[in-house]
Amino acid sequence: MDGAMFASIPRNTKCPLIQTVSVRNSSRRERWRDSNTESRMAKRTQPAWSVGETDTPPVLKLYNSLTRQKEVFVPQRGRQVMWYSCGPTVYDASHMGHARSYITFDILRRVLSDYFGYNVVYVMNITDIDDKIIKRARQQHLYAQYISTTRELALTLSDTRSAMDLLVENAKKATDPDQRDMLMKLSLRVTAALENLEKAVKSNDEKKIDDAKTVLIDVSRDPLSDWLDKEQGHLVTDNDIFTSLPRHWEAEYHRDMDALNVLRPNVLTRVSEYVPEIVAYIEKIIANGLAYESNGSVYFDVKTFDARSNHYYAKLVPEAYGDQATLQTGEGDLGAGDGEKKSPTDFALWKKSKRGEPWWESPWGKGRPGWHIECSAMASAICGQSLDIHTGGVDLKFPHHDNELAQAEAYFDNDQWVRYFLHSGHLTIQGCKMSKSLKNFVSIADALKRHTSRQLRLAFLLHSWKDNLDYSDNTMEQAINYEKMLNEFFLSVKDVTRHVTGETRLDSFHKWGTREMELQAKFSQTKEAVHITLCDNIETRPALDSIRDCITACNVYLRGGDPDCLLLRDIAAYITRIMRVFGAIHTSEDIGFPISSASAGNANVEELVMPYLTIMADFRDSVRGLARSLKATDILAECDKLRDDVLPNMGVRLEDHEGRATAVKLVDKDTLLREREAKKKAEAEKILEKERKRKEMEAAQALREAQKRVPPQEMFKSETEKYSLFDDKGIPTHDREGKELSKGQIKKLQKLWQAQEKKFLEFQSACNNHVAT
Repeated sequence: MDGAMFASIPRNTKCPLIQTVSVRNSSRRERWRDSNTESRMAKRTQPAWSVGETDTPPVLKLYNSLTRQKEVFVPQRGRQVMWYSCGPTVYDASHMGHARSYITFDILRRVLSDYFGYNVVYVMNITDIDDKIIKRARQQHLYAQYISTTRELALTLSDTRSAMDLLVENAKKATDPDQRDMLMKLSLRVTAALENLEKAVKSNDEKKIDDAKTVLIDVSRDPLSDWLDKEQGHLVTDNDIFTSLPRHWEAEYHRDMDALNVLRPNVLTRVSEYVPEIVAYIEKIIANGLAYESNGSVYFDVKTFDARSNHYYAKLVPEAYGDQATLQTGEGDLGAGDGEKKSPTDFALWKKSKRGEPWWESPWGKGRPGWHIECSAMASAICGQSLDIHTGGVDLKFPHHDNELAQAEAYFDNDQWVRYFLHSGHLTIQGCKMSKSLKNFVSIADALKRHTSRQLRLAFLLHSWKDNLDYSDNTMEQAINYEKMLNEFFLSVKDVTRHVTGETRLDSFHKWGTREMELQAKFSQTKEAVHITLCDNIETRPALDSIRDCITACNVYLRGGDPDCLLLRDIAAYITRIMRVFGAIHTSEDIGFPISSASAGNANVEELVMPYLTIMADFRDSVRGLARSLKATDILAECDKLRDDVLPNMGVRLEDHEGRATAVKLVDKDTLLREREAKKKAEAEKILEKERKRKEMEAAQALREAQKRVPPQEMFKSETEKYSLFDDKGIPTHDREGKELSKGQIKKLQKLWQAQEKKFLEFQSACNNHVAT
């Protein structure tokens, strides 16, 4: 059908074909409208959503000495953590070996509370009743009496020899080779002092005799004290000396901890204040059939405890079961011995006090607590029948901590008094364990004279908390370098972001380019890496390594110019926060280490003085610019003097940069003065080195000139230590033994002869020309 056929049909005529096509099109449109309506209605409801695939986040794991592996940390009561830590036995100054534990656990505590958000209740004891304290108190008392009394020389010599005999006897009995070696070295020093006094006596010089006597008594202090205690210790009746000594050293300990920025415990327990609770604790263990009284003392029945199905002795160090030497060390020097025990493996819960020892009333008579029972009783009194965390030095594992576990589980009749046992590694000095008894230690007070508390803490942070650490110059140098890197980074960020204020302005934001995207990616990687490593047994060394890498990336970014200040401040604030979590920063600065000033009180010194310093630096830049244009060297010298000599005395460092404003940094005054001295020393050494090289060059030139004057026929003839015969040109033919030289050797000598001939001819020619002119 074509168009003419349709045109010939009247309009009011109904064509069957047209009607059919129209109906079909109408049906299709209706179906499309219905489908589209349904689709639009479906999109008016909430679409399906899924989280998609995600990585499993890391969980906190701690190395548990009870299992000797890392375990997922799950406290018993939600976010609350009940933590007991063994504190000091206060009979002497705390040393860096103690600081190893105290700083280590302070770091772990801060990370758990300030990073992971746990509610930590930290309990620590003070051992102020102990055999070491009793013995030391008596010895100091008796020695003070001894030196205050005038004695004849013969009696002093006799007493010292008796003390020497006891010292040698103790050295022979010592099972620890380090202790035996220490005692023998002490005996040699005393012997030398005795011999010196005998020589002085023979000289009949009263001053020499008095001096030698003073030296002898001083060198013999320890052996004399030990001998006096053995002879007269039972006569001491003044109980005040047994309380004044631990009080004194406890006060010193707290001062040391404050200086190290170690947080105070939430609860501190002293043995002397818990004697009634300890007595009641022992009574219940006896009632449970796991302890017995013997001659006024009470002992823990190890075999009976271990035989019960729900108990296990020596959980931490099962291989040490029955180690008599270690067990005896744990019993103390003033124990009664094995005669009162059912078994040598049993240990004292309560010790009967002998003459010359402090005492408290008990159902078994006058006595005092044993060493191990104090921690079990006091920790239980505060934390209840189960602790989340118990900490201490690795040397306390056996027998102290194993005995603690046994006592508490015997008391509560349970088998999990401690859920996580954490032990810090030893601190060694020149490879040997730091120990008071070995006289091999550096006191905390002495360490703080050489290094800051932050540097000491960084030294620990740069090593795993559970591994041994050697306290050495190399270890501290690493910490000092890390601190310097951190501080320089903080100072640089402060300098370039100083214009950033708290007010948000249009110019507060910087369009990000590739450099910013890369730095942000590095920042994100750093935060993730730090989190992962802290989850992994709170390993701080890898965390510090990640932070170092991030700082390196920031320093590279800063050298590119036009930095995004907000991004840099975010990174610096994060690193500051982590350092604060670690206890390396103890103030609330947003960025960097605190700048302290005694005269400023609690004010932020940097905020107070930086505006004025910036004005001064800008003015100096303007003056330098004018001086350069005018070539006014005197003014430039004054500007340099301000930078190099004046401002460092005020703790201010100016860093001149070509093409941009001078950087102004507040740095510790002593640090700047050391830097200045190091710079002067380096410059002086540079001048000396330059002068040395000049003299060497002059000497070498003079030697060359002198060599030119030597005729080639004479150059070898003076070397008679090498050669014995020469040819007609003066070239050697035989060595000093008369052996003929090889052809190769003669060939080399001929080349040297020819070179010298050339030099000599040039020299003669120059001389002739000089004469001619």
